[in-house]
Amino acid sequence: MESNKPFCCWVLLAFLILSCFVAQTHGSMMREQRLLHPNKFMLKPYFGVDDTSLFEVIDVVDETNINVLIPQESSKEKDRIERLPGQPPVNFSQYGGYVTVNKSAGRALYYYFVEAHEHSKDTMPLLLWLNGGPTCSSLGYGAMQELGPFRVHSDGKTLFTNKFSWNSAANVLFLESPAGVGYSYSNTTSDYSKMGDRITATDNYVFLVNWLERYPEYKNRAFYISGESYAGHYVPQLAQIILHNNKKAGKTIINLKGIIIGNAVTNYETDEQGMYDYLATHAVVSDRVVSQIQKYCDFSPAANMSDECSVAIGAADGFIIDIDLYNIYAPLCSSPNITFRPKKASIFKFDPCSDNYVYAYMNRPDVQEALHANVTKLTHDWQACSNVITRWLDRPPTIIPLLREFMANALRVWIFSGDVDGAVPVTSTKYSINSMNLTVKTAWHPWFLNKEVGGYIELYEGDLTLVTVRDAGHQVPSYQPARALSLIKHFLDGTPLPGSKRI
Repeated sequence: MESNKPFCCWVLLAFLILSCFVAQTHGSMMREQRLLHPNKFMLKPYFGVDDTSLFEVIDVVDETNINVLIPQESSKEKDRIERLPGQPPVNFSQYGGYVTVNKSAGRALYYYFVEAHEHSKDTMPLLLWLNGGPTCSSLGYGAMQELGPFRVHSDGKTLFTNKFSWNSAANVLFLESPAGVGYSYSNTTSDYSKMGDRITATDNYVFLVNWLERYPEYKNRAFYISGESYAGHYVPQLAQIILHNNKKAGKTIINLKGIIIGNAVTNYETDEQGMYDYLATHAVVSDRVVSQIQKYCDFSPAANMSDECSVAIGAADGFIIDIDLYNIYAPLCSSPNITFRPKKASIFKFDPCSDNYVYAYMNRPDVQEALHANVTKLTHDWQACSNVITRWLDRPPTIIPLLREFMANALRVWIFSGDVDGAVPVTSTKYSINSMNLTVKTAWHPWFLNKEVGGYIELYEGDLTLVTVRDAGHQVPSYQPARALSLIKHFLDGTPLPGSKRI
C-alpha cells in the first residue's frame, strides 16, 4: 500500500488542477455570458461602480470644432477593402480602418463600412449599427452574424452571402466601441478601467464627426442610428449629443433623422421585472419562483437586493443555465470545433456555433491585413466581447427621458423586439413603453411578409413605434433575416409595415 501513495498523491494533485481549470473555465464562460446579459446584478460584480444618475448631455463641440476634429493618418482610399479572404463576389464597395478619437490618450476606434449596391449608394441613407454588451463587437455580431453582407462558414476561413444584408436598404457603418472592444484600442491602458456610457457616447460622436470628414459625400445624407441590447443606451445617448451639438452650432453637423433599437435595455426596473414575467409565462421559470421575485425583489434603482430576493434570483438562474437565454427555443452549440471543410450553411438556419467561426476568422492574419485592422499588434486576441475592459463606471437606470426628448424633436423612434428572446424580452419592452403613458395612435395589429405574420406593431403619438418580430431571438437579423430587412426598409422609408396578408 505504501508504494501506491505517490501515485495517489499524483492523482489527487491532477484532480485538484483539473478542478481549478474547470472552475476557471466555467467562471470565464459565465463572465462572457454576463457581459452579454444586460442584467444589473450581473454587470455590477464585473464592472465596478454602477452610477445610477440620469445621463446628462455631453458637450464636445466648441465654436471652432477644435475638440472634435482630429488630424487623421488614413484616408478613404487607404481604407478601401479590395477583397476579404474567402469572400464571394460582390457589387458594392467596402472599407475598414481606424479613426482616432482622443489623440493624447491614443484612443482609436475601428470601423467596417459597406456601401449600398452600386446603383443606389448615392441616394440611400447612412445607417450606423452598434452592438451592446456592453463591450461587445459590432463587427463580430452585427456585421458577421446578423445584418452584414457575409456570414462565416464553419471552417473559419471562408464567407457566404447574406442576401438579406441591410446594405440593400442603406449604406451601413459598423463601429467597434468603446476602445478595448474588438480591434479598437487605447495606447493608455488605464483607459480600460475607466470605460462607461459617457466615454462611449463622447468617443462615438467624435468618431462620427471625423469619419464624415473622411467620407464627405455622406455629410448631408439622412443619418440613422440602429443597434440592439445594451445599445439601447448607446444609440439614444449618441443621438442626444448629436441633437444638442447641432443646436449649439446653429447648423446641421450630422443630419440625424431617427433611431431604431432592438431588444433594447431601456429602463432597468421594467427590464428586470419583464424578464422574469416573460420566463414564467413561457414555462421556463416556475410560477412559485417568480411569485417570490415579485414579493421580495425591488428593482427600483435606489433599492438594495434583499437576501430573499437574492435566493429567488438564484433559483431563477438555475432554470435558465442549460438553455440559450437569447433565444429560448434555439439549440445550443454542440460541435464548437472549426471544420476542415465548410458545413452546409443556410441564411435561414442560424448556426449556434457561429461565435466560434467568427472568432477564428477575425484572428487570421490575412483577414486582419485585408480589414486594415490590428495595425498596432494588440497583445490580446480579437474577441466578440472584450476581455480587456475591466470596469464600467457609469450606467444610468433609464434612457426613457431621452426617448421623450427625441419625440419632442420630431425624430423617428422605433423599438423592435424578437419575441423569443428571454434576456431583454418583449414583455420588458412593453412594460417600459407602458411606463411612458403614451397615447396609442394605431392599435396593436399584425404585420405581414410573404403572406405570413411577421410580427405585431403598435404606433404611438409622437412618432414612436413598437414592432415585434415573430420567432426571432435577441439578435433579430440572425434568426429572421427577411423580416429584419423588411423592418429596416420600412423604418428608413418612414412607411408602415404591411398590415395586409395580400402584400
